[in-house]
Amino acid sequence: MSGTPLFAGLHIGLVGPLPPPSGGMANQTRQLAALLADGGAEVTLVQTNPPYAPAWIGGVPVMRALFRLVPYVVALWRAAGRCDVMHVMANSGWSWHLFAAPAVWVGVARRRPVVVNYRGGEAEAFLGRQGGIVGRTLRRAARLVVPSGFLEAVFGRAGHPSTVVPNIVDLELFRPGPTRPPGAQLVVARNLEPIYDNATAIRALAALAGSHPQVRLVIAGTGPEEAALRALAAELGVADRVRFAGRLERDAMAALLRESDVAINPSRVDNMPNSVLEALASGLPVVSTRVGGVPHIVQDGTTALLIPPADPAAMAAAVGRLLDNPDLRVGLASRGLAEVQRYAWPRVASRWSDVYRGVLARRTG
Repeated sequence: MSGTPLFAGLHIGLVGPLPPPSGGMANQTRQLAALLADGGAEVTLVQTNPPYAPAWIGGVPVMRALFRLVPYVVALWRAAGRCDVMHVMANSGWSWHLFAAPAVWVGVARRRPVVVNYRGGEAEAFLGRQGGIVGRTLRRAARLVVPSGFLEAVFGRAGHPSTVVPNIVDLELFRPGPTRPPGAQLVVARNLEPIYDNATAIRALAALAGSHPQVRLVIAGTGPEEAALRALAAELGVADRVRFAGRLERDAMAALLRESDVAINPSRVDNMPNSVLEALASGLPVVSTRVGGVPHIVQDGTTALLIPPADPAAMAAAVGRLLDNPDLRVGLASRGLAEVQRYAWPRVASRWSDVYRGVLARRTG
């Protein structure tokens, strides 16, 4: 950028999780903090998931919440006293009540405008259960920002208008690899939790094994379902075709995508999965379930292949089409790579600047 940096003169209190562990919101928080600072902002970061002190308290369910909450609220109070605007990364469930809501109310007490950046894929169910208490807090925020048209519609139905500012993809890190002979390595980059339904990816692999004996699957993530998923792969006779890579840092994840051939997103619930955007940026064709906000970021048959959730046969058929049709693979990858350019920071930065300066102008107007 030339001239005055876009965020010059702004002091932003950014509230959110940081790696480890790496994950969608943690990575977005870390990335946004660095980009805002590079753009001229002063950033005070309040981490919602610092290490427990003492470490053993992390094993005591009720006490660990108290030991984290008290220093967290103190850090919020101090940050709100220094910054111009607070930017709160928010999610559904207990994450909202323990971290996002306190940040909003501290901002209100300190007379600082608060931007709630809500990112939870389970927002509709969460609002259905607890919309009243969530709404009371949301109405005290200066602006609600969501990353997709899907969440804009969810919150709109609940009576909460929002502004869409999409996720950021690091197109320097996530980029296509060198041209190489086509292979058959499938990759899933989701945690091993029920809502991400990695079992369907393993079942689809088993369904493909007869017609495509060269196909392999790499699952990059950790979670409580690992033992069950390993057992399923063994039961289906594909244990030697599945590699559990564990949770990967961003550089390792980017390298894995560059050496893979098809990205799979088997999720049952989703908003704007960065794993899909990063796969597109890496030049991979994507097969994803048609859930949540996914159809807002990719178009079936144009930038990805979309299938129903929990349908291993449909997933196997879609992957088989890609493996058997080089032209389809290349076309999807090429159009997906073009589409993902709109998530690059230069395009997203001006929208954040408008949000911050807009709430500040309303406060002083």
